[in-house]
Amino acid sequence: MATVGRMGILIDYRTPGPFTDLRAVDPSALRGLASDPVDLCRPVSRLVIQPHEAQAAGIAAERLAENQIRPAAALVAKLTAVDPAPLSQARAADKRVVGTCRHFAVIACALLRNAGIAARVRCGFATYFQPGQALDHWVIEYRLDDAARWIRLDPETLGGPVLPHAEDLRPGEFLTGAEAWALYRRGEVDAATFGVYGTENFGPAEIRGNAVKDLAALNKVESLPWDEWGRMTDAFAGRTGEDYDALLDELAAVCEADDPAAVAELSRNPVFEVPSELLR
Repeated sequence: MATVGRMGILIDYRTPGPFTDLRAVDPSALRGLASDPVDLCRPVSRLVIQPHEAQAAGIAAERLAENQIRPAAALVAKLTAVDPAPLSQARAADKRVVGTCRHFAVIACALLRNAGIAARVRCGFATYFQPGQALDHWVIEYRLDDAARWIRLDPETLGGPVLPHAEDLRPGEFLTGAEAWALYRRGEVDAATFGVYGTENFGPAEIRGNAVKDLAALNKVESLPWDEWGRMTDAFAGRTGEDYDALLDELAAVCEADDPAAVAELSRNPVFEVPSELLR
């Protein structure tokens, strides 16, 4: 399904972006994948392993750098180099690619788009990992033709014990960066509870960063979680002020309106545009 805005079709979420193009992948790697969107995403939880789990799984230290890979096709290449089995087959922990929640989401999004299903990655915060905290996380949304809404799905926890309905997240269980920013500005959430698990990185700066990354993902550019561009570095360091926050207010409104013309236009603003060096 193409998403249509005031200026016509600008963002077609059924087709790949720079990091979700699987056309160069050996077709044998995609053999046996389901056509149902939820079932298509189910194998993804067995394709990626978090860095903190990799050593216990016997993965060599030099492979930890795999979490720096942006394109899904390169992630699939790493997977099939370790184990040539198609992605539809379960992989032992030591046969998975090292990555983060972003990598689960990007692979799932790429598989859905490759099947012609409208899908997009969302960057934000999950409230279902730790009570009272909204933790940095990435999920996907998909939408079938003529469907009334985008369905949020967490490919990392799908089929696992964390959440019994990871295939259809409930309102408030995941907040995009843009949604979290709007809630923070209205005084409806405590920014001190938003951040990266296991670190001291909590507060408004984390929401600012994820809001910008969420806009990029809506524009089909799914950055790495630690990528920084525009004024993000200054924002993390506390060197931005109300002018930047006002721009983020505009960003939040554009993301909420879900108008692809406005998303594409705002994504070209030099403050928010992803630089070419991060597009590979």
